[in-house]
Formats: sequence, C-alpha cells, structure tokens
Amino acid sequence: MILAFGDSLTYGFGASHEFSYPKQIQMKTGVKVINAGINGELTSEGLLRLPRLLEHKPDLVILCHGGNDILNKIPSSELKNNLLVMIKLIQDSGVKVLLVSVPDFALVTFHAHAIYEEVANETSVLFEDNVLEHIERNRSLKSDYVHPNAKGYEVMADAFIEILGIKTIK
Repeated sequence: MILAFGDSLTYGFGASHEFSYPKQIQMKTGVKVINAGINGELTSEGLLRLPRLLEHKPDLVILCHGGNDILNKIPSSELKNNLLVMIKLIQDSGVKVLLVSVPDFALVTFHAHAIYEEVANETSVLFEDNVLEHIERNRSLKSDYVHPNAKGYEVMADAFIEILGIKTIK
C-alpha cells in the first residue's frame, strides 16, 4: 500500500479528485493508494498530521509537499527542516520514501526548488526531480498557474509508476 502525502498537488486540486495522481496510480496498477493530500497545507501542518497516517503501515510514502510554503515565502530553512523531519519519521517507521521536488513558484522559469535535492541527498531517498517542473512549463498540462489538470496528474502518476518500477494493469 502507498501513502500519497502532501498538499493540493497530492489532493488533485485543479481536476476532479478522481483524477489525482494517487487515484491514477491505483487505477493503473491495482496497488492501493491512500490520498492524504490537503489543499493549502503548509509543511508545519503536515508534520503534525503525518504520524497518525503512518499508523496505516504503508509500504511506501510519496512525499510531495512544500508548495504552499514556497508560495507563502516561508523561509527555506523551515521548509527543509520540516521535510527532513517528515522523512525521518517515515524512515523510522520502516517505510520507503519517494520525495517529489516542487518548483520554486517565485521563479518565472519554474525550476525545481534547490531544497529538495539537498534533502534527497542528505536522506538517500528515492527522488523525482523533474515531473512537476515539466508540467509547470506546459500550459496544456495545467488548470491554473500552479496546479496540474487531469492530464498533468496522469503525467505525475506515470512518472511515479516508472521510478517505482510498478507494473501496470493491462
């Protein structure tokens, strides 16, 4: 079982909740995926919520969090610390992590925020660093300035399925 943990990018904002990347992973692979995304959530709030969700004993957590911190100009040091603590909680419970890099929305070019690569390197987790950057640069994959549309969430799901090596249902 996979726990998809994050904010609106996990919840599926910008498309019907049924087209979120967690739902699409589940439909494409048959693997149970819990969508634990909350619109507008900051990493400090997610950090408080995470321990309770780990009680579901997932095999993997897809961690896609921090967009609201970036948009609200929360200091990068706080974002980094919160991500590090979340990953430690996940790893201490014996669960693997796929960290998803979120773009720096303050930049017009939508490059991945450097914090995510630093966190991935420090924690040795699986790391996906370009799918959201790709989506943010392609208007046809977005519903608004920040959020993917249904096709964008499908691109996310496909990227995660590939990096995790999960077989799809024919």
